[in-house]
Amino acid sequence: MAKLQAFEFWRKTLKEARYVVAPMVDQSELAWRLLSRRHGAHLCYTPMLHAQVFVRDANYRRDNLYNEVCEEDRPLITQFCANDPEVFIQAALMAQDYCDAIDLNLGCPQMIAKRGQYGAFLQDKWELLEKMVRLANEKLSVPITCKIRVFEEMEKTVRYAQMLERAGCQLLTVHGRTKDQKGAMTGIANWEHIRAVRKAVNIPVFANGNIQHLSDVECCIQETGVQGVMSAEGNLHNPALFEGRSPPVWEIAEEYLELVKLHPPCTLSYVRAHLFKLWHHTLQIHQDLREDMAKMKTVEGLADVSKQLKLRCQEEIANGNGGEEKKSSLPFPHWICQPYIRPVPSPEEPVPYGNKRGPEVMKAMCQKRALEDSDGTADQLSKNKQKKKSRNPNKNFCVEQKPKYVKCEQCGNPKGNKCVFNLCRACCKKKAYKEVADCPSHGLRFKTKAEKQKAEENGKVNGEEKKEETKEETREETKEEKKNGSPTEREISSSPQPPTKLQVQPL
Repeated sequence: MAKLQAFEFWRKTLKEARYVVAPMVDQSELAWRLLSRRHGAHLCYTPMLHAQVFVRDANYRRDNLYNEVCEEDRPLITQFCANDPEVFIQAALMAQDYCDAIDLNLGCPQMIAKRGQYGAFLQDKWELLEKMVRLANEKLSVPITCKIRVFEEMEKTVRYAQMLERAGCQLLTVHGRTKDQKGAMTGIANWEHIRAVRKAVNIPVFANGNIQHLSDVECCIQETGVQGVMSAEGNLHNPALFEGRSPPVWEIAEEYLELVKLHPPCTLSYVRAHLFKLWHHTLQIHQDLREDMAKMKTVEGLADVSKQLKLRCQEEIANGNGGEEKKSSLPFPHWICQPYIRPVPSPEEPVPYGNKRGPEVMKAMCQKRALEDSDGTADQLSKNKQKKKSRNPNKNFCVEQKPKYVKCEQCGNPKGNKCVFNLCRACCKKKAYKEVADCPSHGLRFKTKAEKQKAEENGKVNGEEKKEETKEETREETKEEKKNGSPTEREISSSPQPPTKLQVQPL
């Protein structure tokens, strides 16, 4: 069967999907995807998978894709981050039978993507990206799609999208933010760039950014002309977004936990993160249960904390306690699923397009970070670092004093300090296995085990030879005994006979 392309792929394979759940690291796992599909999502993506790890680690493949095969979870697109065409193709070939398309992540703006040189930090390497997409289009049995972020210049964004289309991209998702718009500086996504891309290409386009309610979805489609709309954070806080509903948090939490039990295994950290997002506004009030949720070590424990939150909310409703809601800026009571709105920067800190703060503000931020890195005192450390410091008082956060790790010669990860091959453990294990060698530093004993096994085999052979010799000697002795009589018989015949008893004759 010929591979479907562009709009034919969108219509037949993706079934004209309009409501799309974004690929989210450690968040768009099977249970969450099924929950989202129950509440109106037409298409889901897997979490972003690292192509290099996917190729070399069978456990990673099993845990993140192979074990999550489910008939209800289709159509499904598997997303990879990669910066090597051959590795990307190898990973995609391993995954193509478990999904409906392969997506190349060109939109991740996080620091880990910058260090690894993937995601949005490849957007200036057009020659490399053209090669990766072209090879994927030629070698895969499923379509190749891409997810990108925009440049500040609209013309460059359009040319970027057209380059990917020429290379063979069959569907393009455009996040209307630049790679600098993240975290506290996320700001508003620019739909004008998305509309310009949609007009310039002849493949389906999905829009991403500013989606918090179903009304935003319809508005985005009308303004940009895209085929579908993707949601990430909006979906995490309200999975019923595409239904146009805002249900009580406990209703969604209980349904999600039930799906987690039906489709094990599900990593505990994923479940905890989802419950923190769903109960975000309520946990600002019930801080004690927030601490309890953070400490729980089982899914049952997390479910119990969620139940306690439900009971407290229902108690508030029964008591008619609406005072807190009046003071709050939330559009709904805190126990209702609703989006989280990041605080808008104050007027004293002007933020132009692209969310790049003024030079004075950036200078102050840089100074603060420098102080934090150099001094490492508790007052200047982030909350996360303070927690680490409380667990390990000797923990050092000073960059200058941290040990410099030598990189593995093959993959770039830190190598073992005493590794005989100067590699990390994963690469060392492969090399030692291939060459039947030992590496005491990593506890690998392939050569020792092989020699031991060989010695045991030799000992077994020698033992069998000795047994044969013993058997042969026994046979010879048996023949001699039969010929000359047994030693016992000879001893009896040659030994003096005892005197016989005299019989007395009667007179």
